[in-house]
Amino acid sequence: MAREQRKLAAIVAADVVGFSRLMGRDESGTLARLRQNRSEHLEPVLAKYGGRLVKLTGDGALVEFASAVDALSAAIEFQQAMAEANCDQPADTVLVFRMGLHLGDLIVDGDDLYGDGVNVAARLEGEAPAGGILISGNVRDAVAGRLNAKFEDLGGLSLKNIERPVHAFNVRWEPSDWQVAVTAEVTALPAIAPQVTLPLPDKPSIAVLPFQNMSGDPEQEYFVDGLVEDIITALSRAKSLFVIARNSSFTYKGRAVDIKQVGHELGVRYVLEGSVRKVGNRVRITGQLIDVATGSHIWADRFEDDLADIFGLQDRVTSSVVGAIFPNLELAEISRARQKVGSLAAYDYYLQSLAAFYRFTRQDHEEALNLLQKAIDLDPEFALAHAIKSHWHCGVRKSSGWDDNPAQERKEAEWLARRAMELDRNDPRVLANVGVTLAWGLLRCQEGSDLIDQALEIDPNYALAWSWGAVARVGLGDHDGAIKYCERALRLSPLDPRAFVAANAMASVHFLAGRYEEAASWAAKALRQHHGYPLAMQTTVASYALAGRIEDAERACALYLQLHPQTRLSNIKDRMLCVREEDIHKYVTGLRLAGLPE
Repeated sequence: MAREQRKLAAIVAADVVGFSRLMGRDESGTLARLRQNRSEHLEPVLAKYGGRLVKLTGDGALVEFASAVDALSAAIEFQQAMAEANCDQPADTVLVFRMGLHLGDLIVDGDDLYGDGVNVAARLEGEAPAGGILISGNVRDAVAGRLNAKFEDLGGLSLKNIERPVHAFNVRWEPSDWQVAVTAEVTALPAIAPQVTLPLPDKPSIAVLPFQNMSGDPEQEYFVDGLVEDIITALSRAKSLFVIARNSSFTYKGRAVDIKQVGHELGVRYVLEGSVRKVGNRVRITGQLIDVATGSHIWADRFEDDLADIFGLQDRVTSSVVGAIFPNLELAEISRARQKVGSLAAYDYYLQSLAAFYRFTRQDHEEALNLLQKAIDLDPEFALAHAIKSHWHCGVRKSSGWDDNPAQERKEAEWLARRAMELDRNDPRVLANVGVTLAWGLLRCQEGSDLIDQALEIDPNYALAWSWGAVARVGLGDHDGAIKYCERALRLSPLDPRAFVAANAMASVHFLAGRYEEAASWAAKALRQHHGYPLAMQTTVASYALAGRIEDAERACALYLQLHPQTRLSNIKDRMLCVREEDIHKYVTGLRLAGLPE
């Protein structure tokens, strides 16, 4: 008689929570989503970590790994991918998985596996929370200290048809440690895109596309992007122009574009494109201005100078473009964006910090803060660096749930904001960054709102300042004003990767007005841009709950807690967009109905 074939392996069992109910609602749609999730999320992590799909079990799967570390890595990455994919979907249609993982001796029968190891994994999966992972004690011993995860000891669990208690652990992880990679092709596409051709404004309008880096050094990309951003800022200050914001223009970075299509998508008459070559201490900028309607070049030029005169080069490019678009424009109207930086090295660190910030991860945000501090150390009178760092400390970190020490963050932000205003009260970027720090970070809404409006007086094309103005008005209870500011921000920058700020403010306004379906719709738009954005998830959960969609609210709340496990009703007040007690009470009521823990 042939000897029984056995092997030691890590087994992952997974299935969908509430699958029968989902099938009862929409059988064909549920099966289609299940197949899509397998192909888009499960199969890639199996390929990455060497997993073998043993079999599919209707709504579930059984997977084999040679390594416990690979098995748990794949499980966490899959659950993280599902959480990010689900966070902007209707709560009544999302597929939420639970998973169990065990390392054990298995019986091999062809391509199939049997035995106690399979049974334990399957039973652990049945005990796992929605969106969660339970592992056995021997898996925990094998992976301890090797992964960015924590293990909550559940003691010995009595599992069905398993004779002995199984020592089990609940796996917890920080979403920022397990960011799901996406391709450049996907990230380049806007999440909030105009559905129709935008009408032309009633004054000359322009979009500045990202310039090509001709330096032969990919490491100089940040320099090229920063230079273009400064040209956009300078053009924005010409009040006779309508200028598309940097964040919408940069959605075309790295893509072959049709100028006419760009003009239609952004609603502009002119497009500026060009290239930058930096060799040693010399910089050469070439640019060409194109009329979208005809495709003809109405201006082209080349500028070259020493790196030490980079700000003068920017001014010359800006003045030439404005003169070509609007020959009768008095250049005296242009408050040029000459950088008030005493050190070119400081300016270089500032540009590097922006490049890191725009990657929108916690790790990159920490790097951005460190780089900005280096800029300040080199140039203590760099006002804009102080203002931006203030906002990052007490705005970005707060809204993203990254402020581990809120009191210290507020103290640091307030000092930086005060110092920035001492250094320069005339730069709209300084005013706007300090304004949003005061309005949202420090809850001084009227003071912050006034500074943002001052910034918009100087630079009416500053799209992000319009978004921040909307945030301030939500705090003040000026809902009609907030909507107007949001609409202006979205028109100035229709493809902006940071349009989630305006979309989230819109969601909050509709929620506070009792328009719960509209609130959920706007929150979904924000989440399509910024997966797991806490403020938009709050509005989604509370909107479902107060609309009477309790089951949807509970599912959305489970996703919220999966991505932000430390959130409680007791600490959420500090992370809300609204400030007034009646507004906070309305949010808390909805979140409590949905099951957010006290």
